[in-house]
Amino acid sequence: MKIINGGVTAAKGYKCASMRVGIKASGSNRDLMLLVSEVPATCVGTFTKNKVKAAPVKWDMNVVYETKKAQAVVVNTGIANAATGEPGLNNCKLTAEAVNEIMGIPTEYVICGSTGVIGPQLPIEKIINGVKELSDKLSDSPEEAENAAKAIMTTDTHKKDIAVEFEAGGKTCRIGAMCKGSGMIHPNMGTMLGYIMSDVAVNYDLALSTLREIIEKTFNMVSVDGDTSTNDTVIFMANGLASNNEINDKNSDDYKSFYEALYEVCEFLAKNIAEDGEGATRLFTAHVTGAPDYETAKIIAKSVITSSLTKAAIFGKDANCGRIFCAMGYSGAEFDPDKVDITMVSEAGSIKLIDKGMLPEFSEEEALKILEPKEITAECELHMGDAEATAWGCDLTYDYVKINADYRS
Repeated sequence: MKIINGGVTAAKGYKCASMRVGIKASGSNRDLMLLVSEVPATCVGTFTKNKVKAAPVKWDMNVVYETKKAQAVVVNTGIANAATGEPGLNNCKLTAEAVNEIMGIPTEYVICGSTGVIGPQLPIEKIINGVKELSDKLSDSPEEAENAAKAIMTTDTHKKDIAVEFEAGGKTCRIGAMCKGSGMIHPNMGTMLGYIMSDVAVNYDLALSTLREIIEKTFNMVSVDGDTSTNDTVIFMANGLASNNEINDKNSDDYKSFYEALYEVCEFLAKNIAEDGEGATRLFTAHVTGAPDYETAKIIAKSVITSSLTKAAIFGKDANCGRIFCAMGYSGAEFDPDKVDITMVSEAGSIKLIDKGMLPEFSEEEALKILEPKEITAECELHMGDAEATAWGCDLTYDYVKINADYRS
């Protein structure tokens, strides 16, 4: 497996286009994106656990679990199409019908995505007219893929995309992906849209179980602010144009190659979301080791990166180990505090702040130097087993409040 150029259109048979149609209140940023597969693709996905689900989430769940195939993706930014009732769901239907009329793709093969402000109805005529225009501009160029990754951004400060190449059955297969996410991000996924396109041939049930497993260890291990969104969606499409024999055996070498490639893509995008958290100045990672089982490690790692006090300490470069230790303690996981070691690590070095459950002597000056870089990791060793888990978050800054205080304006 290797990382390649090309973004979301790196795999065979995918083209995209994007433009500004005027959904966003101001600015010149693109706010509508169309992505199309040359042929229908196996389609699986994961969705928000928030009981308040946006209209496109409900629409896409039907595509993923009933149709199980998709061929087009339409994403708008600026308006979330959430809390919009039947009119919101009808706007998804009208969008899909526009794709059908223009491109001949069945309505049930159309994925819809929306992100932005909750409440307003979509300006559906702008979207329909935009789809018509975009259908004539579809391209598989790296430049258009880059534009698509930018078009789905909201408060993101940079695009998030990746492409990888791997071998399956002697055939070269590719996965190209993009996502957006910066705020309203929590471990049940957040205001996060992810679109992963591949040319591999893979069994639907195996693809779905694999995506769910990988999402749990990557996107669901990210938190920016503790708010679980109404719109979060990850879609994986596989159109089979790599011409490999369908992957349907979890014990095969082909499956292992596929799993490794998909995991690499999801982990890269997940870390990018954490690093680009609204107002963030540094990526904060919690790596829990020595746990009796994965679930224990996961619960503790999530608790550490979601702690507001810990996030504030990371922003202030404050070696306040008590905040991390405290967050571990109230996580709900069972462990022996008297066995715990906590070490802060960065490119500047490492410093132990908890040694067998106690605060050792350490240099505040040395600690400040280690907490200075843009990426900080809390290594939390439980000394209770061999299981481990990693969670990604960011610091909590003044700018986070500023961004979300006037989000609608």
